Amino acid sequence: MEDGGSGRHQNGAPKRPRLEDVAARVGLSAASVSLVLRGVPGPSERTRQRVLKAAADLGYQADRTASTLASRRSRLLGVMVDIHSPFHAELVEHLHTAAEEVGYDLVLSTLTRTRDERTAVDTLLAFRSEALILLGPTAPADALAVLDNKAPVIVVGRRIADAALDVVRTADDDGVSQTIDHLVGLGHREIVHVDGGKGVIATDRRRGYRTAMRRHGLGDHIRVLAGDNTEAAGERAARHLLDGGRLPTAVVAYNDQCAIGVLAALARAGVAVPGEVSVAGYDDDTFSRLSCFNLTTVSQNAREQARHAVTAAVERLDQDRNRTEPREVVLTPRLVVRGTTAGRG
Repeated sequence: MEDGGSGRHQNGAPKRPRLEDVAARVGLSAASVSLVLRGVPGPSERTRQRVLKAAADLGYQADRTASTLASRRSRLLGVMVDIHSPFHAELVEHLHTAAEEVGYDLVLSTLTRTRDERTAVDTLLAFRSEALILLGPTAPADALAVLDNKAPVIVVGRRIADAALDVVRTADDDGVSQTIDHLVGLGHREIVHVDGGKGVIATDRRRGYRTAMRRHGLGDHIRVLAGDNTEAAGERAARHLLDGGRLPTAVVAYNDQCAIGVLAALARAGVAVPGEVSVAGYDDDTFSRLSCFNLTTVSQNAREQARHAVTAAVERLDQDRNRTEPREVVLTPRLVVRGTTAGRG
């Protein structure tokens, strides 16, 4: 039982303000107040300000569960994220901001070493995600296309060939090409690439390296070492170079985590960076900006990728702007020069 006159439950705890309380404060119907709080066009600006002030004064918070059950919509965007990726963490932060601005929220489902993409996606669907924003998925294009029949799929960070899916990505080959141009401009010729494995993103970055080296007349100097997206892969590649005798003058790693592994191995071996070997990464993640690394890298503009991904999802979901044709947004990456690259003698 509640004590209707005291503003508190019988146990002494304060009652949670209701929509009707806000309506009573401003002398409007609950339906009118609901329109304002849901951002629906119609009420005047003066009315809107009165309602928002009353809601703030009363400490009113919308009952999300009740409203979603009533509308039969969750207004949730499901995001698949690699728990080990600092860049994915940054993308999620920007996705939250972009989603909140248009009245949506996020459900996150993680990839781990023991939790695969299928499990992560099944979890997102189980939580009634209306659309799926998949960060760097490795599933085949046809499998992603089948998934798109269950809920709109927006792929972030990966090129999708021959599939009718929404994609938001940067031009990975161009990003690595900018890095090679930078290093060649500094006088480097012996430039090694530590790649990211067999995935589409790794393929595009590897192609960017090879194409740029040939464009500079350095085809005979092309050298690719097997790697992946971890610090451990960078360390293994660097140890391979150290064991091989003569070091290259520069190393371009698949991503920043891999590049940090290269830096760690070179530091333990007493090799000066950038004095003896220049090192560059890719992603411009939060670790690359730390003063202890100060890593030259390529920015993928996480904020813009997140904004375009949420926009694509909302366009597919909202009835007044329903879009069925797939769209690819390709952003131009930007080289960020820091302290791990320098000119040759």
